Amino acid sequence: MAQFFPQIGSVPFQGPQSRDPLAFKHYNRDELVEGKPMREHLRFSIAYWHSFCGGGSDPFGVNTRLMPWQVDDPMQTAANKVAACFEMCQKLGIEFYCFHDNDVAPEGATLAESFANFDRIVPLLREGQQKTGVKLLWGTANCFSNPRFMHGAGTSCNADAFAYAAAKIAKTMEVTHALGGAGYVFWGGREGYKTLLNTDMKRELDHLARLLHMAVEHKHKIGFKGRFFIEPKPKEPTKHQYDSDAAACLAFLQKYDLLEHFDLNIEANHATLAGHSFQHELEVAAINDKLGSVDANRGDVLLGWDTDQFPTDIYDTTLAMLTILKAGGFKGGGLNFDAKVARESFEPIDLFHAHIGAMDSFARGLKIAAAIRADGSLDRFIKQRYASWDTGIGAQIEAGQVTLDQARRYMLDKGEIAPNQSGRVEMLENLINQFIS
Repeated sequence: MAQFFPQIGSVPFQGPQSRDPLAFKHYNRDELVEGKPMREHLRFSIAYWHSFCGGGSDPFGVNTRLMPWQVDDPMQTAANKVAACFEMCQKLGIEFYCFHDNDVAPEGATLAESFANFDRIVPLLREGQQKTGVKLLWGTANCFSNPRFMHGAGTSCNADAFAYAAAKIAKTMEVTHALGGAGYVFWGGREGYKTLLNTDMKRELDHLARLLHMAVEHKHKIGFKGRFFIEPKPKEPTKHQYDSDAAACLAFLQKYDLLEHFDLNIEANHATLAGHSFQHELEVAAINDKLGSVDANRGDVLLGWDTDQFPTDIYDTTLAMLTILKAGGFKGGGLNFDAKVARESFEPIDLFHAHIGAMDSFARGLKIAAAIRADGSLDRFIKQRYASWDTGIGAQIEAGQVTLDQARRYMLDKGEIAPNQSGRVEMLENLINQFIS
């Protein structure tokens, strides 16, 4: 395969004292944390679309990035992107990648031509996986970019758009299966509404559920053993999207008898767009045993859209890893860098700077979270705060042994509740700071 980053070698681990921008300071892939190598905890993945397809354009300007894999022939560009992806994975020591169907191969004039283009590139992906050991974390279909999906895909008012999306999903799921993908993601890029004045919400939700049931049926038909993930997002490009946050997704899945078939793919930037913290969305998924995978990025608190920046906030990564470790890790997924370099970071080497920083941020968060768990002070405080539920009336309520009348008699006899202990919010924030500093 051709080389597109010839000036960059394998990125080494040099430790926290290193000042080499092309070296890891914290990510030591085989270092044991809570009995497992870092690489197994973190399961890093490169996002094909941002790394090799997105050129840095925005609503106010055209592409800025230098991408040497892009040439005049779209199919040769597609082949070059495969080479660039596996070269970058190898040099960074990243073991997974993710794609949309349209990232891998260009759309043709017809659906059949699009599928044929896809089929020409899939053998190159398979060859790259075999040569490098890099694996497919998950695949997904792009059912949002083309104007045919202007009204949505599974929720479109146009039945033909629904059918077109179903065809793309079937094909991409088959390719994901053929490449040994660990999962398949459903992201409703335009599954929502701009105004309720033209929207039959119930019908759209029913249709979306029907599409997901069709996907489950196809999964069983082709023998795909990977996991299905749904990725919550509240808005943008629509005013409201039906998969608005983790809780909304879980309620939808439960209502339509789909809960057993899907886990969640939580994105940090989508969490903040929904008005939640990244940790909150992870926690909602985890306590429902639905923490499947993570799109690791961040937004900008001063901007109200999906900026998809690389994650560098150690507080965020620490709190995220506290929840992920407590949950026992991912259910088939990993940490996919659904993130793009800044528009002004236009040289190929900037991709490496971005991924190195993000990998170090999560590695550092992992180590800090493990140290906090080993110390035990946080867990002991939480356990003590809920101690009244471990015995007496609390234990009886949790066991379902107390009626409203019994609770009333208990409190009439007791007279008043005893003062509770302080929540110690500032003390616990200080505790986290002690480990991060």
